[in-house]
Amino acid sequence: MNKRTPTPGNSIAAVIRYPQNSTALAEIIRVIEANNGSLGPIDIVESERVTVTREFAVNLVSPEDAEPLVNALKEIEGAEVLEVWDRVFEMHYGGKIDVVSKAPLQDFDDLSMAYTPGVARVCKAIEAEPEKAFDFTIRQNTVAVITDGTAVLGLGNIGAVAGLPVMEGKAVLFKEFAGVNAFPVCVNTTDPEELVKICAAISGTFGGINLEDISSPRCFQVERELQKLVDIPVFHDDQHGTATVATAAFINALKVSGKDPKNMRMVVSGAGASALACTRAISDMGIGDVVLCDRKGAIYDGRPGIEKDEPKLWASKKFNKENLKGSLKDVLKGADMFLGLSAPNMLTGDDIRTMNDKPIVFAMANPTPEVWPEECYGYASVVATGRSDYPNQINNVLCFPGLFRGLLEAGAKQVTREMQAAAARAIASCVEDPTAENIMPSAFDPSVAESVCEAVKKCALDDKAARTPIFFDFSI
Repeated sequence: MNKRTPTPGNSIAAVIRYPQNSTALAEIIRVIEANNGSLGPIDIVESERVTVTREFAVNLVSPEDAEPLVNALKEIEGAEVLEVWDRVFEMHYGGKIDVVSKAPLQDFDDLSMAYTPGVARVCKAIEAEPEKAFDFTIRQNTVAVITDGTAVLGLGNIGAVAGLPVMEGKAVLFKEFAGVNAFPVCVNTTDPEELVKICAAISGTFGGINLEDISSPRCFQVERELQKLVDIPVFHDDQHGTATVATAAFINALKVSGKDPKNMRMVVSGAGASALACTRAISDMGIGDVVLCDRKGAIYDGRPGIEKDEPKLWASKKFNKENLKGSLKDVLKGADMFLGLSAPNMLTGDDIRTMNDKPIVFAMANPTPEVWPEECYGYASVVATGRSDYPNQINNVLCFPGLFRGLLEAGAKQVTREMQAAAARAIASCVEDPTAENIMPSAFDPSVAESVCEAVKKCALDDKAARTPIFFDFSI
């Protein structure tokens, strides 16, 4: 199955003038639909006695569809295309975030307090008690979103600067969903040790560090070593944000399927950072066994060459209790759950039907999942993807804003697996009555960030709670 649908991610706007009371509007709509377009809002720009001018928003399947569409619009009799622009690039023009002052600056009194000489008193107070920086500076509510651009949103290694629009977008989500100020930091190095040193050196500005789009296996080293050097929480969202929301989905999928986790076998397609993090987090919920698969098939103890890959060697010792061998499709037979964090179109509906009755299917490759939901319906008890145009979207935005809000409010020094589990349960609890098509809350549900914040904060402030670092240490 090859599904290509128009999306706001490929969107243009066209301003067109045409005669009043003509057939031009109907023809414009027909041409848009005939050229793989989906019509969005139509706004009136100007209405005169003889002509009307409107702005048409059009979603396209691909950016390459824009030119032939515009050419076709120009051929409409009586219509004049006045202006065309890319709506996505327009949104990004000049960047998506800004720095806004919180301090009033109306007169010389304000100036003397905000800057010299008054600011010196605050500096001396922080010098005497460094923890006061969390009270009297932006550290109280500011997170660094740090990348080296080596694994950006399915685009791969595009470089740090090219990754900046993604980091800006992340900062927007932090602010909009949890009121957390976040600032992008794009670091031009691919040396993990240098990246750690740079991040540690600038950490004094921030109350937390969100690592983003750093390639595997380097990301494991960067997160682990950085957390050992700084006194603020470090969180690699590609690993642990994904794992948290996937675990939340798992919790609610169990309620729908009626499956007992301790009797389940989960098969995972993918063995990268997010796959390992999801596997560990779901295992923490008591699932019976997990078989991870990479391009060579099942990962098992003793697989030739496995000792050359530390993360996979670790996984071979921790999971696959029966030491199953074979391809992804081989080990999928009789499994209770499929978790995909790999590549498009790995499976078909026929493969899903080789699984145990009423399996749980999370096909999270984006934008094209490992198996299309339509092929699973009627056999799987629950199907989830990473897409917004299907039910049950598994989206990291349900986790990281509220998580960091809770970490900052608690003054936490690190993120723990216990906090992660608490966050997953909080997300799951935002769906009161899970059904096959409703196991995940909406990304725009304001209760999600609030619930995650409170759960993480409670765990962080609980003196009796365990403190298991969230970063991977493959030596244990």
